[in-house]
Amino acid sequence: MKLANLNPTAAPPDTKVASQTPAAAGSGKLRFFARGLVPYAYLSPTVILISVLMIVPIAMVVSYSFKDNVIVEENPVLVGLANYTKVLTDPDFLVALKNTFVFITVSTVAHLVLGLTFALMLNTSLLGGVTKAVFRIIYILPWLFTVAVIAVIWRLLLDPSGVVNYLLTTVGRMQQGVDWLSDPGTALWALTFVNIWAGFPFFMISILAGLQGISSDLYEAASVDGAGAVRQFLNVTIPQLRPVLVSMAVLDLIWTSQQFALIWMTTGGGPLNATEMLSTYTYKQAFSSYEFATASASAVIVLLLSLVLAFFYVRLQKER
Repeated sequence: MKLANLNPTAAPPDTKVASQTPAAAGSGKLRFFARGLVPYAYLSPTVILISVLMIVPIAMVVSYSFKDNVIVEENPVLVGLANYTKVLTDPDFLVALKNTFVFITVSTVAHLVLGLTFALMLNTSLLGGVTKAVFRIIYILPWLFTVAVIAVIWRLLLDPSGVVNYLLTTVGRMQQGVDWLSDPGTALWALTFVNIWAGFPFFMISILAGLQGISSDLYEAASVDGAGAVRQFLNVTIPQLRPVLVSMAVLDLIWTSQQFALIWMTTGGGPLNATEMLSTYTYKQAFSSYEFATASASAVIVLLLSLVLAFFYVRLQKER
């Protein structure tokens, strides 16, 4: 019988040393730290791009809004909230704010109503496949045109000698042609109509996708319970479409409030500020009056209003 090794300090011949040298421990921590930086390395190009194109310009505009004679003067003076006071008390800004409210409210409501109406028409089983395809092409045409093309088309159509006046005078609705975009009483409504015409196809396609995602079992269950077409629309279609409708409404409020190209190429904010919007007011302050500090203050106000709408949009998305 062999005696066991009774020396407590002797290690078994096949046992590995558990302890590590300080250099090995340091290299392990370095590898762990480098592995943690890999996700940030992938995100860094996007973060740099957003910082250069968004965060830095926004910060510069905000700083300009607290100074006077920016850009045109070498040493601008810090004036605090004076630019904001000047903008908020400017009658032209108040007119632009009112016109923007009317413009975005009417446009958003009309977009939703028209989009839902045409989407229901294209989703019905009463029309054949070929007929639906033809109507889809016709309805989506306004969305295919660029803003410049839309502005040129409608300026020609709404001209006193244009097609719209010709049709209205032919059917006896008018005695003589009206310059819709040059009359202060009709310019805002004509511009709003053009914006509605150009934007409703996007809502139609979005709502149509939502309609096609509603299960037919819900309509069958409602029909078994004795619900007619109207009750099915109110109790099945609208509740199922509510997330889509609310999201599209908030997005349209944001997009329409920032509309500039269509307004500038049709009326330029005129006549007599009848179609002046926050976007055109800000542009004129900067590049017509060269009041870049005032324009910056106006831009910050528009940004804050847009952030309020964006907050509600994000909150709705989280609730969904």
